[in-house]
Amino acid sequence: MNISVRAREVRFDDHSLWVDLDDGRTLGVPLAWFPRLLHATPAQRHQVRISAAGLHWADLGEDVSINGLLSGLGDLTRAPAKAA
Repeated sequence: MNISVRAREVRFDDHSLWVDLDDGRTLGVPLAWFPRLLHATPAQRHQVRISAAGLHWADLGEDVSINGLLSGLGDLTRAPAKAA
């Protein structure tokens, strides 16, 4: 997917990451999708850098792509749960 939309603003509430895009859309996703953000302090979450590719938190080692958010993807660094 080739996306040319960019993030303009990032904010959080108690349970969600909210991203305002430059095309007027607002995306909201559960913080549970991104455990490093879920367990981060508000000050750590505030240290986001917005780039053309997405959102980056250097101190947390977290990178979230806009393409991934638009595709409904969470943290892809975790191994998938194994079926019992």
